[in-house]
Amino acid sequence: MKHEYADRIGKVKAYIEENCSRKLDLDTLAGVSNFSKYHFSRIFAAVTGVTPAAYVTRKRLENAVRLLEDTDRTVLDIANSCGFESLSTFNGVFKRRYGKSPSELRNEFQNRNFSLGDSKMQEELSFSREYDESAGNGNHFLRRIWNMNVTLKELPDLEAACVRHTGSYLETGGAWEKLGSWAARNGLTPENQQFIGISLDDPSLVDEFACRYDACVTLPPNFEREGHTDVFFKTLEGGLYGRYAFYDTVDKLALAYANLYGNWLPGSGYEADDRYGLEFCMNDPARHPEGKAKVDLYIPVRPQG
Repeated sequence: MKHEYADRIGKVKAYIEENCSRKLDLDTLAGVSNFSKYHFSRIFAAVTGVTPAAYVTRKRLENAVRLLEDTDRTVLDIANSCGFESLSTFNGVFKRRYGKSPSELRNEFQNRNFSLGDSKMQEELSFSREYDESAGNGNHFLRRIWNMNVTLKELPDLEAACVRHTGSYLETGGAWEKLGSWAARNGLTPENQQFIGISLDDPSLVDEFACRYDACVTLPPNFEREGHTDVFFKTLEGGLYGRYAFYDTVDKLALAYANLYGNWLPGSGYEADDRYGLEFCMNDPARHPEGKAKVDLYIPVRPQG
């Protein structure tokens, strides 16, 4: 199954390389991979080590460097032919990546004071190979959870009250405090209800300040919903999920997800489904002596094929 995932992501990479001069959006790339558009970016990053947007940009830059060295086309023409929206965008991205403008690099090529064999440029241009080789290496934390114990769980639809947070996913404490106060006033405690976090956006695609997160608490049957202004109500969609018991500091959550999507999922016989992942929060990390969070991560899945 891992080979199938690699093949599907390989098709996306080939599509990008053949079409990077065109406008490429996430829906199109997800369609090429035949992965759910809600989880495609995480799967791509888990397999390759880089987000789809970063891969597109760097392939465009690679093409631009070759054209600067091998042709006498204008910088504007190269920017347009490589898929950049404007000359200013091209110049800005290029200088951030290589530390010099396209014109400066061309001059160095022409004066033969610089070559693609120089270490810094070679490092930048070989990113695809490096990411592919490093995708399975990870750090100590990833190695520790490679053989993660993931179980399949069928969840019913859950009725919930929620508080919305917009901003960094590392700063959701205010939403949880507001929800916790409301829940306590209404007799909803961790002993009898479940507290669930839902990340609605992919921070690799959406600016941090715009990322949405819902802090939720499940409701008992026949809960009276009228007159509550501090929360909104919604149904959390049930179905089949892969469950992983996470226990570490919250900054490690992204690595846990990378391992779930990049290592467990490809060999599981399942693929990501078009539902949001759920985070069942079992403790308050602010009260843990080491700041660790105990969270059951539920990623939505469906049988492959």
